[in-house]
Amino acid sequence: MRRRSRAGGKSIKARRRNTATLKRRNAPKGARHPILSAASLHEKVALLTRERDEALQQQTATADILRVISQSPTDAQPVFDSIVLTAVRLLRCDSAVVLLCEGATIAHAAVATPEGLLAEIGLPNLPIDPNANFPSRAILDKKMLHLPDWSLIDLPEHELKIHKMLGANSALYLPLLREGKCIGLLTLVGKRSNNFGAAEIARAESYRDQALIAIENARLFKESKEALEQQTATSEVLRVISSSPGELEPVFQSMLENAARVCDAKFGMLFRLEDSAMRPVASLGAPEPLAEFFTHGPHRPSEHAPIMRVARTKQPVHVSDFATERAYLERNPVAVAAVELGGVRTNLIVPMLKDNELVGAFAIFRQEVRPFTDKQIALVQNFAAQAVIAIENTRLLNELRQRTDDLTESLEQQTATSQVLSVISSSPGELEPVFQTMLENATRICEANFANLELYDNGSYRIGAMHNAPPAFAEMRQREPVIRPGPFSALTRAMATKQAVHILDYAEERAYKERNPSSVHIVELAKARTLLVVPMLKEDELLGVIGIYRQEVRPFTDKQIELVQNFAAQAVIAIENTRLLNELRESLDQQTATADVLRVISSSPGQRASAKPSLATWRSPKGITSALSLCTTRHTAMPSGGRGERPL
Repeated sequence: MRRRSRAGGKSIKARRRNTATLKRRNAPKGARHPILSAASLHEKVALLTRERDEALQQQTATADILRVISQSPTDAQPVFDSIVLTAVRLLRCDSAVVLLCEGATIAHAAVATPEGLLAEIGLPNLPIDPNANFPSRAILDKKMLHLPDWSLIDLPEHELKIHKMLGANSALYLPLLREGKCIGLLTLVGKRSNNFGAAEIARAESYRDQALIAIENARLFKESKEALEQQTATSEVLRVISSSPGELEPVFQSMLENAARVCDAKFGMLFRLEDSAMRPVASLGAPEPLAEFFTHGPHRPSEHAPIMRVARTKQPVHVSDFATERAYLERNPVAVAAVELGGVRTNLIVPMLKDNELVGAFAIFRQEVRPFTDKQIALVQNFAAQAVIAIENTRLLNELRQRTDDLTESLEQQTATSQVLSVISSSPGELEPVFQTMLENATRICEANFANLELYDNGSYRIGAMHNAPPAFAEMRQREPVIRPGPFSALTRAMATKQAVHILDYAEERAYKERNPSSVHIVELAKARTLLVVPMLKEDELLGVIGIYRQEVRPFTDKQIELVQNFAAQAVIAIENTRLLNELRESLDQQTATADVLRVISSSPGQRASAKPSLATWRSPKGITSALSLCTTRHTAMPSGGRGERPL
């Protein structure tokens, strides 16, 4: 009998069969075939494991590159090296290259192969020419260039060499774009055709982006460093300007030093242009042969020379290679000296302008062909402007100092004149203190070593006063107070011309070389070299001279000569006042003696007015005294050689 269930009336066996069928229907598809499901699952596990490992490798490589970027913020080269090594290892290519654009060429920045990094690349730069190589096409198009099979295309010369040397058959070129400009390429090359699929291209693009990050970081750091260096250099120059008012040499040296350092130049010069001739006024680091050449100037450069173009255009002139300049090819001496004595190749000359007028030129030089950057040119222009400011400040300061010196000198001269006049008024009839005051002030204000005053008398000179004379010379003049100067001497010339005689170096004068005694005494006893002799004139009549002397060769200024001439005029006034005072005293003495005689006459009543005094009257004490006084006065006033004596 069949066993039936109590609930549904179906047998237990039937219910079990239905349950098994339902389980099979609801089970996963792979479970219906146990053998096939296990193989498929194993493949899937292997695939997922491989993808996981590749993702882990990719993440590790990316992390490694980012770590290199963070450790080298100022230098992109380690990043380039890491990128090409990673690309060769993970993308399974046969070479990876980072190329950078340098003007009209492409330079190899980093190259790696499965064997490792090429430490010294030494590969020549490629011209940017789309017909000569594939990288140029990617650079000019600014788009990725993928060439999966070289056997299907005509290869340019460069890629043909790579195909023959390395067996390359596929390549991927990824431009490095910054602000819409291509600055380089990441290039991957494989020996197999179709070496780079979508996954490899995606990874290569991530490497390219990391290379761009490294380049941008290095650029920003370099720009920040350059800006800081330029600001520091400018601040240093301004500090020198403020700390050296009126002194141009330290300012120019600081400018040249900072310009050469920041612009990576070999040496620098600052020129002045005068009548189309150039003269260096400051130099830093110039080669000795070139510096020696400029000491024999000034030199006239060729009209085609860069500095003359600066003079004409009043704009900076940047010469990439001075050896190709027309001025050098035509063998202009200045250009030849620059190239062959100074080794100049690249140079930059910037005008120094004041109110659009050229006052000089600021120049820096390199001894290799390597142009300066726009920022370096701007820095030198800034220094040129500061040099003009320094020159103008110095000019204004010197003018102010000159005016101050003039006022001080004028005040000193006025004070000295007042002092002499005070002595003249306080010492009537006494010439010695007047002369001494004059000589003392003349020596001090004129920065002389000593001075003397000679009185003239019939072709001879008699010492009237001396101040601070050397002992040997003073002793000689005491022994010989009266001298008769020989021909060509300063005293003789003053006597003949009645003009001031200013001699720069008395040791070179004919009077000394012919051994005139008075000239020999001046040079050998007094050790005098520069002298000034000023005549003392009264109505074109020579009364004497004032002489001031320096024991070094240094001429007196016009104002110093004018001061001594003023003292000579005052000396004449003092002499004339003394003469008049003495004549007044003589006249008064005569009048007093006459009055005494008349008084004696009037004191003798009984005598006729026309009668002469008696012998007894003249013999009286008063009469004798008056007569003697009168005779003495007349004797004193008697002229010597037709003139009254002029006592000192």
